[in-house]
Amino acid sequence: MSEASAAAGVSDHAGWAVVVCVADDKVLDRRRIELVEPGLPSMPHHHEGQTLPIGEAVALVERVRASAASCARDALDELPADVGAIAIRKRPTLPPTLAERITDYWAQNRADWVMYRDVLAEAAEARGWSVHEYDAKAVFAEAAAALGLEDISARMKEMGKVLGPPWRKDHKLATAAAIVVQGR
Repeated sequence: MSEASAAAGVSDHAGWAVVVCVADDKVLDRRRIELVEPGLPSMPHHHEGQTLPIGEAVALVERVRASAASCARDALDELPADVGAIAIRKRPTLPPTLAERITDYWAQNRADWVMYRDVLAEAAEARGWSVHEYDAKAVFAEAAAALGLEDISARMKEMGKVLGPPWRKDHKLATAAAIVVQGR
């Protein structure tokens, strides 16, 4: 993780994400980031692309991806300077072309999420950060193990009390992912 001492965990959604930065089991920063500019759809593979001819759908996805890449770079620029790693949810392997991702039902249901994770990973790598993927179902147990705890629930509750609202599932998930990266 280079000389940096903090890690960022991400819990992504359609067009936005919660990012929590952690160092030494303490939250340094938490925020919601927008991953697509206003006026563009947040789920072009799954929604808007389905109503367009394939060429127009591909062009729409490309515009949204370019916007997401720009938003991701800008959002990571605003994180604490000592962040040197990022944790994103695991990315399933998708068909190689945008057209296939739009027309394949299984892929279109995952492609938007993967697109946002990809642009975050690319923006992090461009900064020299290490990129780690996590399984949302396993990350709380992994975080507990990284801290030498049997269960992380009490620690998460304590963190939430110190930070105050908002402290929702997304914040906890992103925090757990960052703790796991810190423990590596």
